[in-house]
Amino acid sequence: MAPAFPPSDPPIDPLAPPEAEPIRMRTLVLLRWFAIAGQLAAVVVARIMGIGFALEPVLALIAAAIAMNLWQVLSPPRRTSTRGAVVQLTFDVIQISALMALTGGLANPFALLVLAPVTVAATSLDARETVALGVATVALVSIAALIAMPLHGADGQELALAPTLALGHWTALLIGVVFFAGYAHRVTAELQATSNALFATQMALAREQRLQHLGGVVAAAAHEMGTPLATIKLIAAELADELDDRPDLQADAMALRDSAVRCAQILRSMGRAGKDDLHLRAAPLRAVLEDAAEPHAGRGPAVRIKADSFDIRRDPAIIHGLRNLIQNAVDFAASEVAVESQIGNGWLCVTIRDDGPGYPAALLSRIGDPYLTSRRGGAQRDGYDGMGLGLFIAKTLLERSGARLGFANGGPGAVVTVRWPLDRILADARAPLGDNPAQEA
Repeated sequence: MAPAFPPSDPPIDPLAPPEAEPIRMRTLVLLRWFAIAGQLAAVVVARIMGIGFALEPVLALIAAAIAMNLWQVLSPPRRTSTRGAVVQLTFDVIQISALMALTGGLANPFALLVLAPVTVAATSLDARETVALGVATVALVSIAALIAMPLHGADGQELALAPTLALGHWTALLIGVVFFAGYAHRVTAELQATSNALFATQMALAREQRLQHLGGVVAAAAHEMGTPLATIKLIAAELADELDDRPDLQADAMALRDSAVRCAQILRSMGRAGKDDLHLRAAPLRAVLEDAAEPHAGRGPAVRIKADSFDIRRDPAIIHGLRNLIQNAVDFAASEVAVESQIGNGWLCVTIRDDGPGYPAALLSRIGDPYLTSRRGGAQRDGYDGMGLGLFIAKTLLERSGARLGFANGGPGAVVTVRWPLDRILADARAPLGDNPAQEA
């Protein structure tokens, strides 16, 4: 009978990204130190005011929080897992709820601090962990309210809330848990989505720029290798002429010459492609606008382009930003989108206007912020299902290129103006690589 071995751990994929750290342990420790300082200050103030409560158990709970922090500080540095963060925040909820139970329960004015751990969880953990911690918070607060030890004033009189006020305070805490957790989680998720969208866009643009640079390298290599290959072909042809009496060697020389010709043809085609890529670093303004509008040309509204004839920098970020602006115009246009350019006073201005419903006046000052998904009356085209990040990404990319954007209503329709200083947008006057040396067959 073969010996039984314990099951091995699943293999680790070396290409899989590591699990993201939900929140740094240092942050949790620092927040707990602030909470401990506040709790000690509350105890001191209460004693000065003569308020009576169970001092020794309260100090023991505060000492437990101090011990937890010291243990975290003295432990070897490590990343915080989701489970570890949940454990730390659950400890905080239990500690604060126990303090509530020992210091008057809902009558304690500091009871609202129990909202802090669940709010931190909402900003750093998934919805499932946040909901679980929120439910635990509500349950512990309810238990603390039921078994609370009353506070006593300096005259020995019990300090307690009327039942109606106690119920209202409990309801307020319940609403606070739901509101603060939901609001913090939503804001954090939106910021993360925005960050991910920008990161993906930047990765795609960086890839396109690397491909363009590679085209320039290919063109340079083809240009430089043309002369050595021409020399090899010439020498091989002369050797073949001199080896009439050695048919075997003459065949080898002819094969060498044919291979050199073949290499020259390959490099010539590579050089043409590389120079084409190199030319794409600068292009006529109209070509850049047509490139930006091309994915949306057949979506319904006509896209009309009127542009001056001069070269500008063909930056992938500029094309992507203009493409997003044109897409937004097409999404809301009734029949036509006009893209026009104008140059003067040291500026290049590109105007994109549509004949749709225009921007709501209340949103004009917020155009370009993330998650603005509609205009007036839901007039977007059928199938439109945007996240509200298109204008935000376009504005970010174009402003990084030196542009200034303006959004307005043109009666009818929306108008977007993009203005660049000429020294930031005009193409470099340097000429591309020349032709490869001519080679005779």
